[in-house]
Amino acid sequence: MATTKWAIDPTHSEIGFKIKHMMFTNVSGKFENYDATITTEDDNFENAKMEFSADINSINTHNADRDTHLKSADFFDADNYPKLTFKSSSFSKTDEHNYTLTGDLSLRGITKSVQFPVEFSGLMKDPWGNTKAGLNISGKINRKDWGLNWNSALETGGVLVSEEVRLHIELQLVKL
Repeated sequence: MATTKWAIDPTHSEIGFKIKHMMFTNVSGKFENYDATITTEDDNFENAKMEFSADINSINTHNADRDTHLKSADFFDADNYPKLTFKSSSFSKTDEHNYTLTGDLSLRGITKSVQFPVEFSGLMKDPWGNTKAGLNISGKINRKDWGLNWNSALETGGVLVSEEVRLHIELQLVKL
């Protein structure tokens, strides 16, 4: 069976996350620089193979001081671990528009298996004749599982930064 290679269209994609701050509001962020290799069997995304990496130094939460702190050894430790990586082990169809993506997520030198639901938006030709595909990946991870342990207790109880990180990834892929 023929294989098809896909690339991320960075102008129509976003690798984002949200985390609770002071346990009652969300702080959003994203990675500005990332790359992926995606291979499918023809245009069928079932059993797709995906490899992804993001440059930790490209983290952007719209606050320079917070971004600097996130890059420090308290969190991502970008000097020693400059990349976040993901490699799929399976991409299985659950129904017509939904899949389950399973693979290994590596941060700070720690690799853990994760599983995320994926909404497949279908295939479409853009005005220039390029075949595009849309994927919406969501999910949650516990940052402490990857050694991102820094926190601060609040006087009123609770902690400054939630352990749960919600991922919001919008991918527009272009067929190569």
